[in-house]
Amino acid sequence: MAKKPNLILIGIDSLRPDHMSLNGYPRLTTPHIDKYAARGSVFENTFSPHIPTTPGYGSMFTGMDCFGTDVVALRHEGSLGHHLKTLAEILGESGYSTSCVGFSGNPASRGFQTYIDFEGWGSWEKGRSHKAENLNAVTIPELKRLAGDEKPFFLFMRHMDPHSPYLPPRPFERIFYDGNEFDKANKSLDPVFAFAPFCDYFASWFPPGCTDKEYIIAQYDGAVAYMDACIENIFTSIQQLGIEEETLVVIDSDHGETLHDHDCFYDHHGLYECTTRIPLILVYPGKIPAGRRFKEYCQMKDITPTILDVMGIKSGIAFDGRSLVPLMKGQPRVSEPEFYITECTWMRKHGWRTPQWKLIHALEPDFHFKPEVELYDLVKDPGETVNLANKEPAIVAMLEARMQAWIAKREKETGRTNPMGRNMNWHGKGCGAFKTSQQAYEAMHIGSPGAAQSLQNRELQAQRGQKML
Repeated sequence: MAKKPNLILIGIDSLRPDHMSLNGYPRLTTPHIDKYAARGSVFENTFSPHIPTTPGYGSMFTGMDCFGTDVVALRHEGSLGHHLKTLAEILGESGYSTSCVGFSGNPASRGFQTYIDFEGWGSWEKGRSHKAENLNAVTIPELKRLAGDEKPFFLFMRHMDPHSPYLPPRPFERIFYDGNEFDKANKSLDPVFAFAPFCDYFASWFPPGCTDKEYIIAQYDGAVAYMDACIENIFTSIQQLGIEEETLVVIDSDHGETLHDHDCFYDHHGLYECTTRIPLILVYPGKIPAGRRFKEYCQMKDITPTILDVMGIKSGIAFDGRSLVPLMKGQPRVSEPEFYITECTWMRKHGWRTPQWKLIHALEPDFHFKPEVELYDLVKDPGETVNLANKEPAIVAMLEARMQAWIAKREKETGRTNPMGRNMNWHGKGCGAFKTSQQAYEAMHIGSPGAAQSLQNRELQAQRGQKML
């Protein structure tokens, strides 16, 4: 009996597809991923509709949307519901060894047999961050251990380099920048330092005296390029272990990143395209068509059904997502061009996206003092710079009606109310919904990379059945 295929899933936190040379970005940020992706298929219009990390990866690992997972918030209280089965649990029950690198303690990571952590943060005081090298130092030995076993394996690794703090090692910190980041005449970072909720956090990792936003953006791109070089080590190990022909490799992200976009500086909140779009690459020689690029819309919830379909594993689960295998075989697949989007990161909003329009509706005031309703024409204004909500009330009403009809449909199908209406402590403040933007502005604050890490790993402790290394 043939051995079942292995699965290596590379999840890259906060990676924007439009900052990858893979997708035409002028800076050569991902040359190794670009070359590797040419051996498989790239899905150019992939979305993470429920951001940030916890709901995003919750959807990816379960094949469900937010109504199916009941998870919408970064600071999700409790574990995943028992009505769910994760990809790690499905594969574990199918005889797989399952290992998770860099994602222990998060509710979305339930079900792995082995958990391994690495240092994936940093600060200016600690020096340049070798995040991807730290990941490789623990991942490659684990990959070799798994490959040496008779059992098939599932290895998930969560890369952190594109996530702030952006502190790539030399020479990557200057490969995309040749200016003077300390030019006092440059005022482009003034609004960043004026934003009280985050300014202390930025000061903990920006070079002291830095004035140029282009330098910070170049640090993001440099971190991506550094990580890309380190990921080549993973590709080399796969090749030298001789497991290429029996391993499905998937590369994606949990969400994108706001750099200097929409005043949501160097983070991943805001339901804009820069945050909700993600990369998706699948490589499996002989099983995944090589050199193909697909423009059809797909979402996080489609990834687990696709993986199981490619690997020939039957779960018996009625996923919300749908396999992408028909597309890769040239067969019909009904598209899902409009969909529900949600956020509970630093503000609580939901909305509706179509190929032309995006509606964003705040469920409570946000700390950026943005309007309650935003409407963008994605065809004429792909950068989402002009809010048309006041000029196009009929379109707002139409999109709101479609969104509410979808919510009612999903509530009926799942027997649960919309989780966006029930997560009143999404911010962890215990005060319920914010009444004003000023209240949110004064309450929401992050002061250090350590505080940021604690938000990402709010319940950083082994869950029942987890093995910590």
